[in-house]
Amino acid sequence: MTNESEISESADIIVYEQRGLIVCNKPGGLLTQAPPGIDSLETRLKNFLRARDNLGAKFYLTPIHRLDRPVTGLVAFARNVRAAKRVSAQFQQRTVQKSYIAMVEGSLPDASGTLEDFMRKIPDQAKSEIAQQHQPNAKHAQLEYNVLDSHATHTRVEIRLITGRTHQIRLQFSSRGHAILGDELYGASQTFGPKVIDLRKRQIALHSWKLKLRHPIDDQDVDLQLPPPATWTVANDGT
Repeated sequence: MTNESEISESADIIVYEQRGLIVCNKPGGLLTQAPPGIDSLETRLKNFLRARDNLGAKFYLTPIHRLDRPVTGLVAFARNVRAAKRVSAQFQQRTVQKSYIAMVEGSLPDASGTLEDFMRKIPDQAKSEIAQQHQPNAKHAQLEYNVLDSHATHTRVEIRLITGRTHQIRLQFSSRGHAILGDELYGASQTFGPKVIDLRKRQIALHSWKLKLRHPIDDQDVDLQLPPPATWTVANDGT
């Protein structure tokens, strides 16, 4: 049973909705997608749409891409198979433009640059590692970054993904000694975000803030921006 507060909360996370395409603002600490019975962005959105539109138990809704659990920001969903196939094709062809904002530990040596590595997912672990090109399952990873501002303990950067690998941004920066704030999985020493009892709900300082793609039905540009959540302002105070 979905209560009124849950419905209101789900309505607030919808950033864009138009003919088969929905873009949401994923909270930190929430899975994008999960098995039945486990809280996720997909489940919350389904519950909201079912209540708002008086839908039955089953209807089509699927995320086109995903964000890691502790990451916030823009995630696109499709409401029908045609929209899902067309937007998925854009991701595969790398015509979708995705930009992130992150706060990383320390000072970066350059105001802008490209990070390029080979990386792979560690077998049987929810973690990736830098790899040699010849190693099994090694994949090319590339991103571009620009420094937005620097503080005493960290640097705020904008990141444009060229490839999309598991934990790519988190691994590429941490492997150079600049872990994302709050990202203990990849060696961060600085905490970030609100304190939580359930450690699975922790956030890290990584936010998907720009998403540009072609609408799968209307064939028009969808160009969205979403600033980081208010907790980021608190994190910057006094630095």
